[in-house]
Amino acid sequence: MCQIFARQDPVGYTPVTRRLRLNGQSTSIRLERLFWDILDDIARSEGLSTPAFVSKLHSEVLIAAGEAANFTSLLRCTCIIELRRRQPIAFAAE
Repeated sequence: MCQIFARQDPVGYTPVTRRLRLNGQSTSIRLERLFWDILDDIARSEGLSTPAFVSKLHSEVLIAAGEAANFTSLLRCTCIIELRRRQPIAFAAE
């Protein structure tokens, strides 16, 4: 089983930093390429650019929680939730 994970393409876990604006403030977010790919897919499905989607998510988190503590972790979890939403049977079996 570990071979599935151990032999993955390193390009997927290469960190990528993107600069964008969150609520009008310029910032940088560093995530692994695979997470950016998933965020790009989510944004596209919402009819938004990735920066617009991430900014919208950030705003909604501020409204819901009052703060966006560890926002990069929230983005990673967003990706996992999206993958579970796409493939509920595969994740339910685990």
